Amino acid sequence: MRQDSLLTIKNLRTCFHTYEGVLTAVDGIGLEIYRGETLGVVGESGCGKSVTALSILRLLASPPAEIQGEILFDGKNLLNMSLDEIRKIRGNSISMIFQEPMTSLNPVLTIGEQISEAIKLHQGVTHQEAWAEAVEMLQMVQIPSPEIRAKEYPHKLSGGMRQRAMIAMALSCHPRLLLADEPTTALDVTIQAQIVDLMERLKEEIKTSVLLITHNLGLIAEMAKRVVVMYTGKVVEEALVEDLFAEPLHPYTQGLLGSIPWMGRKMKAGRKQLQEIPGMVPSLLEMPEGCRFHPRCPRMMDICRKEEPPLVQKDGRRVLCWLWK
Repeated sequence: MRQDSLLTIKNLRTCFHTYEGVLTAVDGIGLEIYRGETLGVVGESGCGKSVTALSILRLLASPPAEIQGEILFDGKNLLNMSLDEIRKIRGNSISMIFQEPMTSLNPVLTIGEQISEAIKLHQGVTHQEAWAEAVEMLQMVQIPSPEIRAKEYPHKLSGGMRQRAMIAMALSCHPRLLLADEPTTALDVTIQAQIVDLMERLKEEIKTSVLLITHNLGLIAEMAKRVVVMYTGKVVEEALVEDLFAEPLHPYTQGLLGSIPWMGRKMKAGRKQLQEIPGMVPSLLEMPEGCRFHPRCPRMMDICRKEEPPLVQKDGRRVLCWLWK
């Protein structure tokens, strides 16, 4: 583990035991988050992005979930901690912004009560001090009239305000690591831009590292320094953001970038302006042999059908593909 690493994941494997069989949602991934940086994780729905974040905080019920490997936070393996020890870390040293704020917030508690609860639990302050801190956090995330909003229930807030309240709750204890799972989903473009600006500003003020999970490559380009591309529970490529956008190595990454509308992209004779990746992400119960992407890959070779590709190190990047062996 590097000296400036905050979180190091080694050979993480998360399985779900079901009546139909064992579903491996995360299959032996490794990644590293450095202090003060934003690491982006991208991929289609069902590629294991959210399960990775939930595995870090051990928020998956066991059974049916089973988590193996190492998740080293400041050198300590979170998977070896007791429930009491991990509860002291959740919401304190490591916080999470969930995908759907309306379903993540408690509908029978006011916004202020939900934020102050975490502050009281981890900071050991009085109810009045925690409430004052909650109001201050709402003001920090630019919610107007924070004293009034703190006394309101989640259903009274707009989608953008609920997302800001979630961010306020996640940052209330000044965590060292923030897991942001699709923080701008279901928000209109204007509110998305405001949320991005807010997270960038708070990241600089609080000096928090961020694991940004999204399918929005535009968001990755704006916020992240490095990016990890996942497919069927595996890391298929990792690189600096500018290198990935300039020269994607894995055919899956090339397909993702090809499906994005770019200003200035010209129509080519006989083909559509936007490309698409054929087929669907395979079922976790019916994974193809060899390279898992080969049924959809335009550059498939015979070996891709038979053998799983190695993780190749190339110019400081990682790519899981036979093309670069």
